[in-house]
Amino acid sequence: MYAIAPFIGWLVAGVLKFAMNHLRYGNARERIGNGGFPSNHTTIVTTTTMLIGFREGFDTAMFGLGAAVTFIVIIDATGLRRHVGRHASLLNVLRSDGEKLRESMGHNAIEVLGGLAVGTLVGWSLSLVAGAA
Repeated sequence: MYAIAPFIGWLVAGVLKFAMNHLRYGNARERIGNGGFPSNHTTIVTTTTMLIGFREGFDTAMFGLGAAVTFIVIIDATGLRRHVGRHASLLNVLRSDGEKLRESMGHNAIEVLGGLAVGTLVGWSLSLVAGAA
């Protein structure tokens, strides 16, 4: 279950993100990639970390390591990648060749919280499935 948890988290977040983009913008295919609600990266690591917590305990070394990796991903999503997106928007103003750089790279707090919530729910669901097996 641990090996497929990241894939399941990614799939659930991707489907939700596609649906949200379709509702908000109409053409979700143009918005496929980094950025948006919920954060895929946050969902992926949270799914695995929470599965470890629910199955092995929240006071284990593996859960602590997962929590640390989750914080690193969140810091990256809200910091570095968000600034990369801001730089891309400024560069798009300066470019004259018509080719645009992708501006939606990072996440705001709501998108990250969405990833945490989705990852927690998916991790919890997987722990129930693994417990029943």
